[in-house]
Amino acid sequence: MGSFWMLFAIYTALFLLGMFMMKAGLYTLSGHRLKRWLMRFTATPLQGFAAGLATTALLQSSSAVMVMTVGLVAAGYLSFRQSIGIILGSNIGSTVTTELMTLDIGDGAIPLLISGALLVFFGRHRLVLGIGMTAVGLAAVLFAMDGFGSLAKPLAAYPFVDAWLKETNRSVAVGLLVGIVLTALVHSSAATIGIAMGFLNEQLLTLSAAIALLLGANIGTCITGLLASIGSSKEAQLTAYTHLWLNVVGAALFAFWTEPLASFAARLSPAPDVQLAHVSVLFNVICSVAALPFVGAIEKVILFLHDRNRA
Repeated sequence: MGSFWMLFAIYTALFLLGMFMMKAGLYTLSGHRLKRWLMRFTATPLQGFAAGLATTALLQSSSAVMVMTVGLVAAGYLSFRQSIGIILGSNIGSTVTTELMTLDIGDGAIPLLISGALLVFFGRHRLVLGIGMTAVGLAAVLFAMDGFGSLAKPLAAYPFVDAWLKETNRSVAVGLLVGIVLTALVHSSAATIGIAMGFLNEQLLTLSAAIALLLGANIGTCITGLLASIGSSKEAQLTAYTHLWLNVVGAALFAFWTEPLASFAARLSPAPDVQLAHVSVLFNVICSVAALPFVGAIEKVILFLHDRNRA
């Protein structure tokens, strides 16, 4: 049993390392221009929405964008109101990662890793280094995803894992809780979704249960922004609270529709992991687009809940 958990830990570490490499590579390509874009193109909620979406899609990490946004708000470069549009766009941009995780390039991951490593070790230009780091990161993520799939059935043979899977399949609330806790621990909603995809592909989790995990992961990912706001300005804390409330409300609403969502996603693709990735896109697009026209109202609600002196 110890060897299985060791392999599971190795694959999780490989996944997180791959995500870090992709983020670092893409950031190397763009330099500090991302921060300047956020500060320059967030005058209106729609501009902030577009900036958040594009930045998160580039960095492959909504947590990184949230930390950056909280920092800019704390420094006074962005207002609390401007950050709301960024949050909504960031939630959609994060779905690019889940779609990338479903790529099936077979043995192509090995040449991708080797070519990326050569570019990292021998490249001298920022462009070359950035491309190499991104390639290595993507290859690591794909290797980890394959590893999660190979471990799913052996892990499910152990009684307590089997009991957890059965309980998750029976209860949406359990799925939400597991998604929240696991994501809060590893600071990566993508890692939680990747693990869910592994069990899903082996038919150990139902699509409805995996959707519940995904919804929980969207809440758990807020812990990074909350931690980043500790000791910061009041506006920075309000930004982190907004991220939390938007994701909590969205997840709570969709938790009642996991079965219909699963039925709809099954029509979009025969592959279970792709179905879950598409649900992630659907959930985040609907929630963010629906909330975008009400940025002013959201601002007032957050001020009422967390800063009544200003409300």
